[in-house]
Amino acid sequence: MRMTRRGMAAVLGLLSLCAAASRAQSAPAPVTTITLGQSIAPLNGPWKFHTGDNPAWADPNFDDATWETVDLTPKQGSFDPTVGFSGYVPGWTAKGHPGYWGWAWYRIRVKTNARPGEKLAQKLAVLGPADVDDAYQVFADGRLLGSFGKFPASGGRPVIYSSQPRMFPLPQAAGENGDSTQVLAFRVWMEPSTLTHEPDAGGMKSAPLLGEAEVVAAQYQLAWLALVRSYSSVAIDAALCLLLALLAASLVLFDRIDSVYWWLAGVFLLTATDAGNVCLAAWTQFEGVIPLTVAEFVFQVPLMLGGWTMVWWVWFRLRRPAWLPKLIAGLTLLYMLSQALGNDYFLAIPHPVGVAFHFVSLGVRLLFLLLLIWIAVEGVRQQGWEGWLALPAVLLVGIAQFQEELGVLHIRTFWFPFGAQVSLGAIADLLLVVAIAVLLLRRALLSVRRQREMALDVKQAQEVQQVLIPMALPQIPGLAIESEYRPAQEVGGDFFQIIPHPTDGSVLIVTGDVTGHGLQAGMLVALIVGAIRMAAEVNPDPLFVLEALNRRLLGRGAAHATALALRVAADGACTLANAGHLPPYLNGKELPMPGALPLGMIDGAEFSLMQFELAPGDILTLLSDGVAEATDERGQLFGFDRIHALLAKNLSAAEIAATAQSFGQIDDISVLQVERLGAAVPSVA
Repeated sequence: MRMTRRGMAAVLGLLSLCAAASRAQSAPAPVTTITLGQSIAPLNGPWKFHTGDNPAWADPNFDDATWETVDLTPKQGSFDPTVGFSGYVPGWTAKGHPGYWGWAWYRIRVKTNARPGEKLAQKLAVLGPADVDDAYQVFADGRLLGSFGKFPASGGRPVIYSSQPRMFPLPQAAGENGDSTQVLAFRVWMEPSTLTHEPDAGGMKSAPLLGEAEVVAAQYQLAWLALVRSYSSVAIDAALCLLLALLAASLVLFDRIDSVYWWLAGVFLLTATDAGNVCLAAWTQFEGVIPLTVAEFVFQVPLMLGGWTMVWWVWFRLRRPAWLPKLIAGLTLLYMLSQALGNDYFLAIPHPVGVAFHFVSLGVRLLFLLLLIWIAVEGVRQQGWEGWLALPAVLLVGIAQFQEELGVLHIRTFWFPFGAQVSLGAIADLLLVVAIAVLLLRRALLSVRRQREMALDVKQAQEVQQVLIPMALPQIPGLAIESEYRPAQEVGGDFFQIIPHPTDGSVLIVTGDVTGHGLQAGMLVALIVGAIRMAAEVNPDPLFVLEALNRRLLGRGAAHATALALRVAADGACTLANAGHLPPYLNGKELPMPGALPLGMIDGAEFSLMQFELAPGDILTLLSDGVAEATDERGQLFGFDRIHALLAKNLSAAEIAATAQSFGQIDDISVLQVERLGAAVPSVA
């Protein structure tokens, strides 16, 4: 039973405190006596505290009787409001030094005794405070044991990190029984920016622990596990936001028209980066607190707030006022500037200027909150239940921007279920994730419906184009006409019309290529085909037809087209007018025609015109530029040399089109061949 009690011994703690020492120089300094077994004891005090810095204060013989006395005994149930560790006590700003930042010293005299009948282990250690603002060095009897933070050898400001567990072995105990009295001194540095980020900031906010080295080492491991667990929810938040950023980015491929996916991907990526950066700083010393806070509060937080405002502006498809996106961009830049100058990250900024910019930052965040509320209300008014679903998340995003101010006012913004940190911002992020997930699902369903409607529109456009571009060619006495049309997409931009004259035996052939592809090009083809039919009824002369088409396309923006109009009379006489189209080939040889502007470029454009004879047995080939522009995998063009080689083989229109398509089609391909068989016989009216 005796050995069992020894193995399960708990902290015996503070057995006795010396009576308060008088301020006289001759009065003995107070000593904290601790009896140690297989346990550790908190060094709650009494500590001697003094602001400022002096290397002599590490000397164990220094008289600190006139220093303030500080007790680090925590209140029942107290915990760190940021990280959640138990044993929290307010810093020096709550103990008579408001607004002070810089150096300060803590000193304590500790006498360690073994339990009766036992011998104190020769190896003792101190576990540094779990929560401290911001960096410190530890001295035992004037000897430097170690530090938390990077202290330059030349002096000056140390590099600070997020609070992490640190263990410092003490010199071996003296005396026959291992009894020892030592003076422990902590030299502490606090950054000026900590005043605006931490409630009750300043120095040690939890007591160091003293005990046998093995027991302290075990407690050190437990402290690290507690730290990892505390930020586990932040790591989960980072992973979740990264997945959402990838999801939103993938939705861009699904629906390129909706820009909200780009905004969502950017904001979630910023959120994931911010949360990951916090975890990296909490668990490692890869990044100091100053670079972390500058990256977070000067860049990431303002960009996230401006980004979320734009997300909801775009999500609810708001258009008025048109200048609001520019206002959001301006407020974001002002927020970044006020954060940089208002948080004392740079000592060159006078304190009154920093305070002024801090209030500017506060005002900008209030404006953002009002903007978010207004956008949410407009969303409710225009989108109905979508706006109501987004409203709680939008409000929490705005309120979460005031976590620091609420913390300074001792309004709770952090909770620690099962030891994991859950902040107001994390709750806002979670609500946002739920709202965005539901809204994205609905948006995806609407997008699928819209895609189906667009597919139906394309199918109908294909059917219309099949009507406009003749599949069954008219029979023209004395002529053999062959055509082949292969669009690059579902709806093509090439066109041709074959219009026989009802009385004189002639035929009008018009072929061309509109700018662009797809549905828009198909609609332009429909316009041009209708205009060709109307012009041919008035006058089938090729030049008249092209001039009429040019007038129809003027003033329609990018509605341009190349076209070639050919009229073949019954006796083989041909009249050819060209508006920027490829010249035709007569018996495999290109007809020499001067260049001309495409249709729809300028009013009164002059088009190329020529006349020639189509003798019996002659073959006239009309090609679109999709044949010459076909490109293989190595980037080589089909080109005009291959066209000449094909035409020399007397291939059919279908064979020419198939050869160009297999080479590497990138544009619509159309081929028409007109062969004169013999003298045409005019039809009888």
